[in-house]
Amino acid sequence: MKTVLTIAGSDCSGGAGIQADLKTMAAHKVYGMSVITALTAQNTTGVYGIFEVSPEFISQQIDCVFKDIRPDAVKVGMVSSIATIKVIANKLKEYAAKNIVIDPVMVSTSGSKLLSPNAIETLKNYLLPLADLITPNMEEAEVLCGFKITNKDDMLKAGKMILEETGNGVLIKGGHLSESSDDLLCDKSGEIHWFLSPHIDNPNIHGTGCTLSSAIASRLALGFSMKDSIEMGKEYISGALRDGLDLGQGSGPLNHSYLSSNECV
Repeated sequence: MKTVLTIAGSDCSGGAGIQADLKTMAAHKVYGMSVITALTAQNTTGVYGIFEVSPEFISQQIDCVFKDIRPDAVKVGMVSSIATIKVIANKLKEYAAKNIVIDPVMVSTSGSKLLSPNAIETLKNYLLPLADLITPNMEEAEVLCGFKITNKDDMLKAGKMILEETGNGVLIKGGHLSESSDDLLCDKSGEIHWFLSPHIDNPNIHGTGCTLSSAIASRLALGFSMKDSIEMGKEYISGALRDGLDLGQGSGPLNHSYLSSNECV
């Protein structure tokens, strides 16, 4: 059985973070493991508290995973501080981790900041260069490239810049585009590919970024190419959105288990 590790924050309401990651991995029939970087008190209406896990304990968790059940892929999500970023980067290098997908979580769906401003440069210099794929949304890509992104031309310019700065593939998610939800891949090889998809009319998008990055990591662990992993990941998350789950008083979560138990993703 293929194995995937998520290094991220916990969402007590179950829609994002570690919980969304593990649900997604189970749907893809891989064995999911977790290293928790922070506990959050949150629900569909907002993030009301963050309790960071110490870098020393994060390091211990990573050691325990890699020394016993080595992951075939690693997804990295919420990393809120400089010390956390550095210890994760050092451990991923120490264990020569493969198939690393980094979702640079900076702001929650409800608008709460999840990454301290002074940690952004550390993220760019220490962690992002280790990724096989970085999956920012348009707002996160703006922080990484330093200019406003409003259309597909801007996405292309930003993708090329992030690729040049990190040396690694970048998937800029176009969910905030006005006419579509097209995503842009600037691959390590320099290939440019658009994944075309229409907007899905569903206000419940809590945890979509976590879910997509985990789906991609799961597919990479299963041996699929980067392009195919992204395509399949988008198909999975589109299906979860179309399912129309409606929970909570704010932007609700997806139905990660919308597929029947005997249906392969």
